[in-house]
Amino acid sequence: MQLDPTTAARGIKLIAHDTVGSTNSEALALARAGERGPLWVTAARQTAGRGRRGNTWISEPGNLYASLLLTNPLSSPRVSELPFVVALAVHDAVLDMAPTLNSRVAVKWPNDLLVDSAKFAGILIETEDAAAVLGIGINCVHHPAGTSYPATDLAAAGVMVSPEQLFLRLSKTMFDRLDQWQGGAGFGSIRADWLTRAIGVGTDIRVRLPHRELAGHFQALDESGRLVLRLPDGSVEAVSAGEVFAIAAPDLILAAR
Repeated sequence: MQLDPTTAARGIKLIAHDTVGSTNSEALALARAGERGPLWVTAARQTAGRGRRGNTWISEPGNLYASLLLTNPLSSPRVSELPFVVALAVHDAVLDMAPTLNSRVAVKWPNDLLVDSAKFAGILIETEDAAAVLGIGINCVHHPAGTSYPATDLAAAGVMVSPEQLFLRLSKTMFDRLDQWQGGAGFGSIRADWLTRAIGVGTDIRVRLPHRELAGHFQALDESGRLVLRLPDGSVEAVSAGEVFAIAAPDLILAAR
């Protein structure tokens, strides 16, 4: 793995592994040991990769597994905006490498990436004290079977790109988007860019929460990135996290896991 030259010139660091348990766990361990970042941790293979809510992330060689450690102070409300920043950076990198996918790639609330309505990339943001780790998994050449919503990979979509090529580009687009975000001051433009690339907005959905389920119209994102759901009785509820299903196609999850 290599950093884009403009990224390396900014003093961004990289540790590339053949195999680790989890790039997120490795980055958090480095933060506990005093690493300040920004630092990328990558791996050709993970033995304990994970997604949101403790789900396993299958991590065989050939796909991209990368985590970015940031240790600048971040206010808690602003951390919730990072999934949108990271999703846009991944979207940018993929389309820079594969412009023919432009009309086929979309983001789903808040931070998964789809091609032809199937998931090929996911993001896991973890925080601890002053550290934030932005974990990214992109299916380049293979994807898991038996998932609760469709999964795919870039090769299956007709695009051959190596993890090394994709990371080289991502290492630049990530900091382009972080610069745009400006620690939260630029979230308005991030939100606007995310909406132009999103699916599901303006449709009827079900939202599965830990202890209840809601159904309504995915009306918008509020100023902090919460899903604004208009319920059948006309009331509005803002949802910070949950699994979102299209009512017209119950098996298609539109939200990040």
